Amino acid sequence: MLRVTNVRKVFESVRGSYVALDGVSLTVKGGEFVCLLDPSGCGKSTWLNILAGFESVSGGSVTFGDAPVTGPGRDRVMFFQDAGSALLPWLSVEENIRFALRVRKIPKAEWADITDRYLDMVGLDSHRGKFPAELSGGMRQRLQIARGLAVEPNVLLMDEPFAALDALTRRRMHKVLLDIWQRIGKTIVFVTHDIAEAISLADRIAVMSVGPRSVITRVIEPDLPRPRDLADTKVARLFGEIEDLLTPDLIRLDEQLEAH
Repeated sequence: MLRVTNVRKVFESVRGSYVALDGVSLTVKGGEFVCLLDPSGCGKSTWLNILAGFESVSGGSVTFGDAPVTGPGRDRVMFFQDAGSALLPWLSVEENIRFALRVRKIPKAEWADITDRYLDMVGLDSHRGKFPAELSGGMRQRLQIARGLAVEPNVLLMDEPFAALDALTRRRMHKVLLDIWQRIGKTIVFVTHDIAEAISLADRIAVMSVGPRSVITRVIEPDLPRPRDLADTKVARLFGEIEDLLTPDLIRLDEQLEAH
C-alpha cells in the first residue's frame, strides 16, 4: 500500500516561495491503477516525483508498506513522457533491458530469461537487435515499459507516458498497458491531463485542483467494465461530469495565464 498523508511541497527561489501542493492525501492499494488528473501546472508531476523519491516533502509523509519514502528505491520505477530520452540510444533494444538488470545487480544468469519474458510481453521480441532511433514512438514506450518491468518493481509511476503519441498509437498503448497490468498485477500511478485517457485506464481517478496550493478535490471510481468504449452512454456521462468538475479550474488557469 502506498500512502500519502497531508503532503505539502514548497519550492523556494529568488522570487520567493511557491506552494505547489498543500495538504494532498491519498492511499493507493496494492495492484490498483490510479490516475492523477487535471490541467498542466497543477502539481501532478511534482506529486509523482515525490512518490518516486526524486523530491522531498515540505510537510506530511509518504510511506510504502511500513517504510517512509525518503528517496528512489527498487520498489518504484518511473516512466517518462519522452521515452527516447529515457532510453540509451547507443544500446539495442535487448541491451537497454540488460543494462537495467546490470545496474540493479540482478544475477547475469537470469538476464536471458528476464529479457525474453518482457520483450515478448510488450511485443518487441522480433525487434531486439534494433536501436531506439529505429523504433516508432509507441515501440520506444513499449521498450521503456519492458525495461522498467524487468527489474521487478512493485509500483509503476507513469508521467504522461503517451502524451507525445498520435491518437491511434495512444489508444493502442492503452490496450497494451492494460493487458500488461492485468497480467502482472503491479500498482500503477498514472499522471494525465486527458479525461478520456483517465476513464479508459483507471480503477480510480484522483482529480487535482490547479496550483498553486494544489489539492485532490475528488476521487472518482468509474463503475464501468473494461474495455471501456468512449461512445458508451455511461462513459460519456462520466466524461461530462468530470469536465464539469474541471471547468472552474480551467477558467481560473486561463485567467492566470492572461494575467502573466
